[in-house]
Amino acid sequence: MSLAHIACGLEVKFTGGAKADGVFEGYGAVFNNLDSYGDVIAPGAFAATLASARSRNWMPKMLLQHGGGIFSMAEDGIPVGKWTAMAEDTKGLTVEGELFALNTQKGQYIYEGMKSGALDGLSIGFVAVGIKYGQTATEPERTLTEIDLFECSIVTFPANDEATITSVKSALFGKLEQLNTLSEYEGFLRDAGFSRTQARTFVSRLKKCLIQSDSERQSEILRGANTLVAGLLSNITLRK
Repeated sequence: MSLAHIACGLEVKFTGGAKADGVFEGYGAVFNNLDSYGDVIAPGAFAATLASARSRNWMPKMLLQHGGGIFSMAEDGIPVGKWTAMAEDTKGLTVEGELFALNTQKGQYIYEGMKSGALDGLSIGFVAVGIKYGQTATEPERTLTEIDLFECSIVTFPANDEATITSVKSALFGKLEQLNTLSEYEGFLRDAGFSRTQARTFVSRLKKCLIQSDSERQSEILRGANTLVAGLLSNITLRK
């Protein structure tokens, strides 16, 4: 499991007309763009996950900066808005969403930042389900043919006209999902190179979130924690 970025043309704009304030649209990903790690996203890669989302009446979450880092506060993982539409077109993954709480300081700050163009990036978090490996020097190292999308974040630093992609390799993710107790989770982090303090802090915050949540939410929290840990262990710099 790893964090990666895929170059794609970034377009974020607020909609006008009769639509409410805080409604915006853009591209979360663009197809057939080679990134610095040799990956591209193929057309159709989001089809299965979008179909599944529609059948469950569910949408990937809208976060700010992917919810922060490993030592972020619990409230950093609270969605800052909701995605109301996602679809594939010939260019890539189109998204439309609406910001929450525009009458609050945080909501207004995000809104003003986006309108000004200072906060103008989108970055998606996903599990790479289908991967086609290149066979020749002229082919991409990996072509991502199927993606399980779980969040799309508003981010600060797109690399020029590129949007950042958070990708998760299935092997490490699978190991994390096999852990049965928080003690095993802490041991896994220690074995992976986390300090004792870092491992204990992470597990303590994870435990607190789990205790305060119902069973359905607990599964979602664990999935997010596993994705975050796997990305950190990949030793690949995330560039938003």
